[in-house]
Amino acid sequence: MEALQQHQQLCDELHELTLEENRFLQQHQRAPDTPLLEKKRTLVARLDDTLGALRNAPRDGTNAPGFRHALEKTRSRILQILQLDKENEQLLLRVSLTGNRLSAPPASTGASPSMLQKIYQRHR
Repeated sequence: MEALQQHQQLCDELHELTLEENRFLQQHQRAPDTPLLEKKRTLVARLDDTLGALRNAPRDGTNAPGFRHALEKTRSRILQILQLDKENEQLLLRVSLTGNRLSAPPASTGASPSMLQKIYQRHR
């Protein structure tokens, strides 16, 4: 149960950070600053640790109602994070394309698929 609680706490932190990133993208219309990205990298590294702890945790007590409730709460939070992250990726792509379109020569017909892939990889 302790491993699940630590994982749940980290998921809550990731959710808050994803919300912060979403607000930043909507407000500033540009890619997040380095401190926000570093914080995200740190939390993702911690996520690997908590997932490892969950995998290695004993399986006794996993059928208890309290454990099941905590597990469902954590799954729900993960789905919220994934949904927000998808929205953030779309916002980042839109902001990147808008910035590139403004600086592109007038004869340009749009972004090529390879350019979109490079933008996506750069801001991922």
